[in-house]
Amino acid sequence: QVQLVESGGGLVQPGGSLRLSCAASGVIASIDTMGWYRQVPGKQRELVAAITSGGITNYADSVKGRFTISRDNAKNTVYLQMNVLKPDDTDVYYCHARARPVLIMTHADYWGQGTQVTVSS
Repeated sequence: QVQLVESGGGLVQPGGSLRLSCAASGVIASIDTMGWYRQVPGKQRELVAAITSGGITNYADSVKGRFTISRDNAKNTVYLQMNVLKPDDTDVYYCHARARPVLIMTHADYWGQGTQVTVSS
């Protein structure tokens, strides 16, 4: 099994910054993509940012230039640096990893419990 634990959420004023962290634990053989999602009201979770094991990144258009995703493969940890935060960024942010536990033949999707980000004055 793979567990994802998020941290770093909180309340911040517009224009402020937060740094989210997500650490994967368990007996893990490999992790492909890691990323961050947020819940769109009435819709499925949308991708905010993702990063491959090789460092290739992908961002939602709404956060390009403001958010930066990174990862530490040795620690199985992904980070999301969020700058110039806007009220529209308010949401629960969920960590995601596509990973393969030891002794399991295929990769699967794993999710954290979510961390609240609130941007308000």
